[in-house]
Amino acid sequence: MSLMENATCDNGTLKMYQHHIYAVVYSVILAPGLLGNVLAIWVFRIYIRETKKAVVFMMNLAVADLLQVLSLPLRIYYYLNDTWPFGHFLCMICFYLKYVNMYASIYFLVCISVRRCELIMRPLVFHSSKRKGDLLICGLGWLLVCLCCLPFPVLRSSDPDILSNSTQCFSELPTRTISLPTVWAILVTAELAGFIIPLILMLACACMTSWSLRGTRAGAIPDTGEKRRALRTVLSCVAVFLVCFLPYHITMPLDFLVKAKALTNCTLMAFILRCHPVTLCLASLNCSLDPIMYYFTTKEFWRRLSKPEIPDSIPFNRRLSCMTGGDDD
Repeated sequence: MSLMENATCDNGTLKMYQHHIYAVVYSVILAPGLLGNVLAIWVFRIYIRETKKAVVFMMNLAVADLLQVLSLPLRIYYYLNDTWPFGHFLCMICFYLKYVNMYASIYFLVCISVRRCELIMRPLVFHSSKRKGDLLICGLGWLLVCLCCLPFPVLRSSDPDILSNSTQCFSELPTRTISLPTVWAILVTAELAGFIIPLILMLACACMTSWSLRGTRAGAIPDTGEKRRALRTVLSCVAVFLVCFLPYHITMPLDFLVKAKALTNCTLMAFILRCHPVTLCLASLNCSLDPIMYYFTTKEFWRRLSKPEIPDSIPFNRRLSCMTGGDDD
């Protein structure tokens, strides 16, 4: 589908504007996103067996971010040259990875927030065997996200006559014709499951962690410093979520309605189609913001960067912890 279905709404500068925005933003986030997430995976791989503090979820979040970053060079090429020479299949993979990253990031931000809150409120419930449960949660999360994101590429036209001669990709791909009730069903499901419910869960975790600083609760961690670190982690997750995903989930339903031809006002359509690329770029920004969040909220992350010898000391620390009866968490 072209950016403007109605000939009276055609705007020749709109496509150029969108391509310019995408090319600039993706070029800016490519290097820090690649370096930051590769570094994060390396660090978390070292500490994944040494701590219970949501590191397995952070590692999966870094993997999700890295998958999208690896597709950015092809996206940048397309938006700079206005042509896609890499074939329809690779176009669909890059298109699909964009949404898998977005909703996998939302899922793992929620998991990080919930785990940090639970470790503060009920620390005795969690022990080493819970790590297997974390792996299961991650596996189910990936499966759920991959299945739920399938409508994004599926709704694009599969007409071989159109696709074989097409040099377009991403938002310029033609879309299937679907009924308005189906459009609304998809939008409501995506907004509830992909935005509203995760936002409620993270805000609840932030409130509970904040309240734990005001008083002592039976079974909760008494260490105020640990509580503050947990609150910093949860608030960072909320901040990344609001900055990156709130604007997108405001414009996404409107953009969907434009592409489904449910809106006919040319001025409104043009406004939506100019705002949506900006919010989509903000959603991509999480690839660079997440590594910054790891550094400032995860002790294991900055400890590894500031003390390269730390892996050699891990066995000694574990033995020392066993001799003193302490927990190496």
